[in-house]
Amino acid sequence: MPKVKTNSSAKKRFSFTGTGKVKRKHAFKNHILTKKTKKRKARLVKMAIVTDADMSNVKRMLWL
Repeated sequence: MPKVKTNSSAKKRFSFTGTGKVKRKHAFKNHILTKKTKKRKARLVKMAIVTDADMSNVKRMLWL
């Protein structure tokens, strides 16, 4: 039986906290930034935690 491969795009996009939660970046921070407020752009810089609804899909991609 062959080895199971980790999704290469997922391992670049997600990281883990010390308690085992999965961190992700916010979307909508790449372009068309002139119409977004400074406050909004500053909040998008911070990392977010993956929700429980998406956790099973993320874990499947990372093979945890």
